Amino acid sequence: MSTPALPTNRFERRRAATRGALVRAARQILAETGDTSASIQAIAERADVGFGSFYNHFESKTELYEAAVIDALEEFGQNFDEHLTGIDDPAELVAAGFRLSAQMADSHPELLQVLRRRGMGHIHSDNGLARRALRDLQAGIASGRFTSVNPAVALSALGGTLLSLIELRFSHPEMDGDEVAGDLAEMVLRMLGLSADDAHEVIRRPLPDLG
Repeated sequence: MSTPALPTNRFERRRAATRGALVRAARQILAETGDTSASIQAIAERADVGFGSFYNHFESKTELYEAAVIDALEEFGQNFDEHLTGIDDPAELVAAGFRLSAQMADSHPELLQVLRRRGMGHIHSDNGLARRALRDLQAGIASGRFTSVNPAVALSALGGTLLSLIELRFSHPEMDGDEVAGDLAEMVLRMLGLSADDAHEVIRRPLPDLG
C-alpha cells in the first residue's frame, strides 16, 4: 500500500490503522474476485475491525472500494518513482514502465489484479500512475520527442495499452512478460512519433536495477 505521512498522536495512529485495514481488505477482495457484493460486516471481519468502525471512515462500500483503487494506483506510481528515477528520456520512461509493469504481475500480483479489474475508470485520474504518465507525456511532447498531440488523447492510448498488457500477463502467464511488454511499448512509441529504429533501440535499453 502507499505510505502517507504518519499520524502525530495515538488516536490518529489508531484511526489511520483502522482505515488502512479496511482499505487492505477491500483491495484483497478486488484482487481475488472483483465481487463487491460482500457485506460491510464481512469486510470488517476480514479487516479485523469492529462493524461500527466502518462508518467512522466511509459512508458506503462504493467509497471504500474507490479508496482501495486509488491506494493501489498510488502504490503503482510510487514503484515507478522508486525504480525509474534518473531516466530523463520520456520514451525510455514509457518503455521501462511497460517492462516494470510486466514484472510486477509476478512480484505484486494483488496490486496488478486491482488495476486489471478497476484501472480503466482511472486512466484520467489526478493521482497515482495517471498523473505521472501525463507529466512524462507532456515533457515528451514539449521537447519534440513525441508527436504534438493532445496529451489526454496520448494518455488514453498509453493507459489502455498498459491495462491490456496487465490483462495479457494474467490471462497468458506462459508468455514471456518482458518480450510482450517490449513489443507493446515499441508499438506505443511508434504511435507517439518515434521511428521504427529509434523505438526498437529504446525498448532494448537495460532496465534499472529492480532489486
